[in-house]
Amino acid sequence: MHSSANIDKLVFRVAGSLVLLSLALAHWHNAHWLWLTAFVGANMLQASFTGFCPMAGLLSRLGVAPGAAFRGGHGTPTL
Repeated sequence: MHSSANIDKLVFRVAGSLVLLSLALAHWHNAHWLWLTAFVGANMLQASFTGFCPMAGLLSRLGVAPGAAFRGGHGTPTL
């Protein structure tokens, strides 16, 4: 099976999964899990201004194919 996953898609999948997981944990376990939601949101916000995404850098080092936003590798997009 050939996977069409690239860095861009995986960054969105991981961020979305962490937000949904933290919301569920906050609802059923402890409200302090909302800090994870805040962390993910803050990281996405800073990445939109700086172009630096730690998850994209990690995936690049793991050999995941770049997408349109993160062709520069190490979490820095090519402009």
